[in-house]
Amino acid sequence: MELKDMTVEQLEERKAAIAVELDAEGADLDALETEVRSIKDELESRAAEEAQKVEIRKAVAAGEVGEVVQKIEEEKREMKTNEEIRASKEYTEAFARYLVSENDAEVRSLLTENVDGGSVPVPALVDEIIRTAWEKNEILRRVKKTQIRGNLKVAFERVATGASAHTEGAAAPAEETLKLGIVTMVPANIKKWIRVSDEAIAMGGEALVRYVYDELIYQIVKKLTDDVVTDIKNASTSATSVAACVAQITSAPSVTAIATAFANLSDEATDPVVIMNKLTYANFKAAAAAAGFAMDPFEGLPVLFNNSLPAYDSASASAVYAIVGDLKGESVNYPEGEGVKVVYDDKSEAEKDLVKIVGRQYAAHALTACGRFCNIKKVSG
Repeated sequence: MELKDMTVEQLEERKAAIAVELDAEGADLDALETEVRSIKDELESRAAEEAQKVEIRKAVAAGEVGEVVQKIEEEKREMKTNEEIRASKEYTEAFARYLVSENDAEVRSLLTENVDGGSVPVPALVDEIIRTAWEKNEILRRVKKTQIRGNLKVAFERVATGASAHTEGAAAPAEETLKLGIVTMVPANIKKWIRVSDEAIAMGGEALVRYVYDELIYQIVKKLTDDVVTDIKNASTSATSVAACVAQITSAPSVTAIATAFANLSDEATDPVVIMNKLTYANFKAAAAAAGFAMDPFEGLPVLFNNSLPAYDSASASAVYAIVGDLKGESVNYPEGEGVKVVYDDKSEAEKDLVKIVGRQYAAHALTACGRFCNIKKVSG
């Protein structure tokens, strides 16, 4: 049942129940704290509504309805949360002016709460653009994501022996052999800048914000996607203490190439996909057609396209042209979150009536598990 549908008595009962749950083993303290805060907000909101009703009743009796209602409406506007303000047209337009002037006074004046770290929150529109960019990108959507500040160290298994059955009275099984490696993920800035004319800047409001962020985020996401694919493509077939490994086969596009690559994955690769250049897709389809009967050369696996991989026909000998694997074996860390920082420069090319807008995202990426991928290399000669 949602909080808004609960009575005051039920809300108070739930608060008492949470006090008991706090002492339970394995209690999710963060979730319980969030729920308590929500209940408190709901109770305060209802108390405020009741107070307003009392004021209105008094005003009706005294013939002052208009003045009281106006006062209440003003108070309601002041009670808006930052999330509600960020979703407003007024805030989006103020943010557009902030992009151009880099003066955040107007944007901050609209907010009702202090902002974390002193940074100015982007409009809800930008959150939507960023979220849509990640969700539409089939490769980045599948990688393992974290948001941990600084360098991130991720341990992975280099060598690990499995468990064994032990019959009562028999000799004890041998101790497990376990060798770990540690990948250090060091973040770097992914940058993209565009030139726009003064006329484009004059669009202002939502049009300007959408124009800037759509282009910058698209290019940054594309670059990060290519880097992720490169991590896998360039990985060694042997793990070291600081780098995970991939399997590898050599094959032309055929009806068995994907199946062979899939067979080289570990049991932990539970959600495999195929990654290739769009032109290579045609080579596999041609191989299937040449087989003389209907079949799927991709073994039913989702096929994702990334043209940073070479097309098979133009690839050099022994080049990796396709990848089969589970993208959860690749990690991306966003120390500052998945947002994109934007800097506006109207000085360096002012004589051309152009302004430079620079987008930046801080991210680290690396292969962090062995056995999750198999690269397919072109046959030499």
